Amino acid sequence: MKTLGIDLSSDPSKTGGCVVEWSVGEALVLELQVGLVDDALLELHSRSDVTGIDSPFGWPEPFTEFVKRQRDQPTEYLPDWTNERRDQLRFRTTDFKVKEVIGRWPLSVSSDLIALPTMRCVGLLARMGVEDRSGNGRVFETYPAAALKQWGLRSTGYKKPKNVEVLRSLFSDLCERAPWLKIPAPEHRDLLSTNDDAFDALIAAMITRAAVLGLVVQPTTEEKARARTEGWIAIPDEGSFIHLTD
Repeated sequence: MKTLGIDLSSDPSKTGGCVVEWSVGEALVLELQVGLVDDALLELHSRSDVTGIDSPFGWPEPFTEFVKRQRDQPTEYLPDWTNERRDQLRFRTTDFKVKEVIGRWPLSVSSDLIALPTMRCVGLLARMGVEDRSGNGRVFETYPAAALKQWGLRSTGYKKPKNVEVLRSLFSDLCERAPWLKIPAPEHRDLLSTNDDAFDALIAAMITRAAVLGLVVQPTTEEKARARTEGWIAIPDEGSFIHLTD
C-alpha cells in the first residue's frame, strides 16, 4: 500500500508531498517533494492508494448558512451574540472533536488564514472526485499537530525557519520511536529535518495509514452527517503509532 501525505498551502512553493510504501514491519519513504502545483499533487494522488491532506475540507455549516442568509435576507433578525454562537460559526463538528480529544482548538477555517488552503483544497477534492468529505476511504483530512500529540511527540513550536533546531530534534525523536521508518535517500532525511512542510507531509502520510487501518476517531452517525460537507479530521487513536506497520 502507498499513502500520499500532502501538506497543503495556498502557496505552491510551500506545499509538500510525501509518498510512503507500507508493508509488514516497514514503512519506506519513496518520494518527497516541496513546491507542488495542483497538477503535480494530482499526479502523485493517481499513483497512490490513499491520500491524506493537511487542510480543512470545508466550512462550518452554521457559518455557510449565516453567510447565505445575510446575502439573501440582510435585514433578518439574528440571535443575540454569545460565546456559544461565536464558536458555532467558527468551528466545524470535527474541530469540536479535536478540542475534546487533544485539549486545544485547531485553526478556524471561517475566521483564520487557514481558509486560504481550504479554498485551494476544495478544488483538489473536486478534481479527485470526492463527494463525501468525512473520509471516503481514498481521501482523508489530516491534522499533524493532533496526530503528534496523540503519538506522544512534540506537536508545537517546530514550524518556520527560526525553529529549525526544534524540527531537527522532533525528526530525530520520530526516527527513534519508529525504527521501521526507512528513509534511504539522504536528501529526503535532510529535507525532513529542516523543512516543516516536508515533515508535515510525512506525518500526513502516516496519519493516512492509521485511517486506512481504522486506528482513528470515528464520527458518530450524527457527526458524520455534518462531516460529509464540513470534513472530518482523522485523529489517530492513542497507542496507534506502534501498529502502523501491522
